[in-house]
Amino acid sequence: MPLVSVIIPTYNRATFIVEAVESVLGQTFRDFELIVVDDDSRDATPEVLAPYFGRLRYIAQPHQGPAAARNTGIQEASGEFIAFLDSDDLWLPEKLQRQIEFFHHNPDILICQTQEIWLRNNKEVKPKARHRKEGGWIFGRAVELCLISPSAVMMHRKIFQKVGLFDEMLPAAEDYDLWLRVTARFPVGLVDEPLVIKRGGHPDQLSTTNIGRLDKYRIQALVKLLRQFPLSEEQRAIALAELRRKCEIYAGGCRKRHRIAEAEFFLTLPERLVQQNRD
Repeated sequence: MPLVSVIIPTYNRATFIVEAVESVLGQTFRDFELIVVDDDSRDATPEVLAPYFGRLRYIAQPHQGPAAARNTGIQEASGEFIAFLDSDDLWLPEKLQRQIEFFHHNPDILICQTQEIWLRNNKEVKPKARHRKEGGWIFGRAVELCLISPSAVMMHRKIFQKVGLFDEMLPAAEDYDLWLRVTARFPVGLVDEPLVIKRGGHPDQLSTTNIGRLDKYRIQALVKLLRQFPLSEEQRAIALAELRRKCEIYAGGCRKRHRIAEAEFFLTLPERLVQQNRD
């Protein structure tokens, strides 16, 4: 069995997917399998991948969204470690090697990530300091924003046995939801090198097409965390404070659009949740 299973979920990314696959096949570390999960692409994705079918596993499934595509890859994977790559991103050649070396030197750590190079419309942009990847017990920061990038992470498969898989009910922010559960239970290792090229600016990105609803999905993830996941008192206080902040922001947007009832629902949501926990 390979040591690492690399999972690329894709949907209508024929213009990007070949470069993503090539960046995996060009890794200096060779003990991996590559699984591409096609979430019912209607473009030329199967045709452009056909020349690589002898070097990767191609799994086609009905369209269910990125969470389901990643979960399919996890369930089909045979490696001890799982690494994800979004189909519009790229890895530098030593990405897997550096992370495997990190785990070798830190056997008690089960998840690590790398820094990233950001491209927007093929031009490099410098991320703000708050977006720089961190290591350690980062739950407090992870509730504020999605501090872990799927393309930058590698994790031991036993983590999924502890915290579960991606939530397939979330059409976006499904990664934020998972990292909340992970960082509440595990410290995150950091390979402090930019080993991932994260490409943005194209119109089909879920973070772009769902931009008006991302806060709503993150609120949903926080509510689920507070209701269903075992947290320490400190973690619960952190998550509840962030839920209040996000609800106020979302409710403000609702008011501007004259959705008064929806604004009231989200403004009162945190205290209703607190009351339910007391009952």
